[in-house]
Amino acid sequence: MEIRQSNFPLKNETDLIISSAIEIHSFLGCGFLEIVYKDALCVELKNRDYFYEREKLYQVYYKGIPLPHSFYADFIIFDAVILEIKSKSAIASADIAQTLNYLRCSGCKVGLILNFGKPTLEIRRVVL
Repeated sequence: MEIRQSNFPLKNETDLIISSAIEIHSFLGCGFLEIVYKDALCVELKNRDYFYEREKLYQVYYKGIPLPHSFYADFIIFDAVILEIKSKSAIASADIAQTLNYLRCSGCKVGLILNFGKPTLEIRRVVL
């Protein structure tokens, strides 16, 4: 479920993350692979002294049973926001569905999808 920005939980935290991403996009532009933007984000988050974890592993359960396959969130920032990085022509509904699933598995309530693949940074805020 997507909601309006004015009603968005953790708005201050997500605004700080988005500000970091805008700085990266302003410097690097669009067209690099996702991994380049992830690496740049690590530098930017560290410079701003924001707590983050990269490629955090989450176990997936089915009816209380852990499944053999897990997922890795691109970033968990401020111990509260799942951040997914994309570099493609547009954020798709599948990306939003993926982020919602990640929120369910992680226990986080807020997610951001940032797409660096366009001339203007594309942003989607997602909550459960």
